[in-house]
Amino acid sequence: MALTFNVKPELSLAAASLSAHQNASIFPHGKINERFAEWDTWETIHAVESALSIYNNVTLVEANNDCFSKFLENKPDIVFNIAEGINGISREAQIPAVLDMLNIPYTGSDTLTLATCLDKARTKEILSYYNIPNPRFKLLQSIKDLKNFSLSFPVVAKPDAEGSSKGIFSSSFCPDMKSLTAEVERAFSEYEQPVLIEEFLPGREFTAAIIGNGTLTRLLPIIEISYDAFPDDFVPLYSYEAKWILDSKENQLDIYKCPAPIDEQLAQTISDECLKVYSTLRCRDWSRIDVRLDKNGIPNIIEINPLPGILPDPKDNSCYPKAARAAGMSYNEMLISVLNAARSRYGI
Repeated sequence: MALTFNVKPELSLAAASLSAHQNASIFPHGKINERFAEWDTWETIHAVESALSIYNNVTLVEANNDCFSKFLENKPDIVFNIAEGINGISREAQIPAVLDMLNIPYTGSDTLTLATCLDKARTKEILSYYNIPNPRFKLLQSIKDLKNFSLSFPVVAKPDAEGSSKGIFSSSFCPDMKSLTAEVERAFSEYEQPVLIEEFLPGREFTAAIIGNGTLTRLLPIIEISYDAFPDDFVPLYSYEAKWILDSKENQLDIYKCPAPIDEQLAQTISDECLKVYSTLRCRDWSRIDVRLDKNGIPNIIEINPLPGILPDPKDNSCYPKAARAAGMSYNEMLISVLNAARSRYGI
């Protein structure tokens, strides 16, 4: 949903939400139907609304077919956008595109950055052009594209344009051509979009939360994603199974270490690389960037998330809020800081 809010000035909060009856069916026993994994729960939406309401008059606007008229009706001074969108590879850019047309300011990255970052292969092409390390890859438009395959096994296969680990399972880790062929066929069948193949990186995994713009851009404490708590037979991937089923409210895993236990040199390398990515892809106000070390210990970029997850419960394994708390910010202060970054950018 999109949170559009009117800042005292008037602010709107635009988000894609789950209705009450959907919540009951989509979250049985803490598990999530994969189709809705990217969307925010009402718990998150109301937590954001509550935080922003401290200093603003806030109006909720659902990111659906009625949003255009709602924005015209509310005339917000700025929109706090957390809308993941509904259909298509550019779905995260849909609300910002509407707001651009209506000349309404909003938080976060613009349409081009949002559309680009959801297209993993296009993002990797840009990173490669700027010599930013990322896993070697191949984009498949059909199963026939597996001919003349030159990547080194093991590899990871996943849909090209999904978020929240959708489409990534233990079976996505492919040690040979037989398993890769089966996984690619499954991905084409279930997601009806190109399939991205990447060489698997065996090193440690980190995620970096970034906030701000220009010279005020800063990296929050780096988080390490540790797979030590995973079952022995579980592939060391932060897959859909790991994120939404293995790690649940009823069975929370100790997988995040923040600040990450790394030496100063590695921390600086990760920081420099992530800030370069943030600038190169023209991210605005906030983003989260995932990093994994290759066999030589070199940090590689594996994902850019310009609409980071922000679960409000400190007990939840939600990276961006965890990094903010490690930096000394409360959940409310984190969101107000993002809003203020956007307001400063617009001169509001």
